[in-house]
Amino acid sequence: MTKNSLSETCDKIIFSNFFRSHAKSLRNFIFYKYGNKDQADDLTQEAFIKLWQNCAAVPIEKAKSYIYIIANNNSLNEIAHQKVVLEYEKNFTGLDKTNENPEFILEEKQFKSKLLKSIENLNETQRVAFLMHRIDGKKYSEIAEELNISVKAVEKRIHLALVELRKKIDTIK
Repeated sequence: MTKNSLSETCDKIIFSNFFRSHAKSLRNFIFYKYGNKDQADDLTQEAFIKLWQNCAAVPIEKAKSYIYIIANNNSLNEIAHQKVVLEYEKNFTGLDKTNENPEFILEEKQFKSKLLKSIENLNETQRVAFLMHRIDGKKYSEIAEELNISVKAVEKRIHLALVELRKKIDTIK
């Protein structure tokens, strides 16, 4: 194109007339295509800003297709960004312990220490059977075999350990 047609896009009056004649149809195009009115308004404005910034390189005859391409590409970029955000939110576990109440964290630590102290205070036979079952995940029959006792004896030891721990936990609260 000639230098004159390149500068036409940069002329404020011509650009203003071009904006008035095409802004509404571009906004409607983006709105109909992607269904978000605010996004359509923003993308329309961004497309015309980009046209103004590049007015010397875009002749007025190609300005209409230029703004449609810019608005469409920006919309697709926004959709891709939203997909990334949604994927992150879906995969985020939210286990940020720094957001927990400091009082709760303190109470939890105190409870853990008291519970461990209570387990330590169990008699040896109860503590061994209890920890083998709860920590190691062993079945009563496996514990009985390892300790050379009957399954009933294991049941009784674990039962007595639980009764003792419940008493201690009730006094902890």
